[in-house]
Amino acid sequence: MTQTPPGFDRWIADAEARHLRDMTPTEVGRALRALSSTYVERRARLSGRGAFDTAGKRAAYALYYAPRRYQTLTHILAALPAATGPLAIVDVGCGTGAAGAAWAVHAGPGASLLAYDSHPWAVEETRATIQAFGLKGDVKRGAIGGDRGIRPWADGRGAQARAIVLSYMVNELSDDDRADLLPALLAAVSRGAHVLIVEPLSRKTSPWWSRWADAVVAAGGRADEWRVTLDLAPITARLGHAAGLDAAGATARTLYL
Repeated sequence: MTQTPPGFDRWIADAEARHLRDMTPTEVGRALRALSSTYVERRARLSGRGAFDTAGKRAAYALYYAPRRYQTLTHILAALPAATGPLAIVDVGCGTGAAGAAWAVHAGPGASLLAYDSHPWAVEETRATIQAFGLKGDVKRGAIGGDRGIRPWADGRGAQARAIVLSYMVNELSDDDRADLLPALLAAVSRGAHVLIVEPLSRKTSPWWSRWADAVVAAGGRADEWRVTLDLAPITARLGHAAGLDAAGATARTLYL
């Protein structure tokens, strides 16, 4: 079981109050079933942030997927030789900021979080995450790809070490953007950055994974698979049960440099 800090309870309580103000848990449970189907069967829609296209799906994401992601990352970071201390953590494609917040809490006092997402709802939700955990940080709207895409790994210099987390988002990139991303991340590591990539365990959804894992291991990093039992918040457990999902069991695979 994973342990959660006091900020986790504040985060969930705040999200529950906001997202259930105009919806019932039953309605959110129905939206969660639709959202789960999107993840499993129609992941191509996620590149356009189809996970956030209705209020019900946004509530389901915030109350089910986000807390499970936070707790899964907490377990993974504790098991890895993950960097701690006064890190400048960059969460790319942050969603609700769960992964970046997990690393910032793991890193301890002095850590800061800068998060990016292309969707305006995700930006506002990440602001709420930063506030709930009492973190030093900011969130900006931006996405990888194109001439104007963000490049958070471009400069690893500065007083703080830089840590870059890409959680369940590399698979959503186009083939061209993903091809450009790997050498950019390896170059950032050569300048002193720490990089953590998290994706679903299913190889069907990520045919590129083996190539990336080979490159990361060759560069001195590691590739791991994880199976975690989570200590769920009551609302997360309730929604998972309503949607027929194994909410307490979580799997993931990671690349860490």
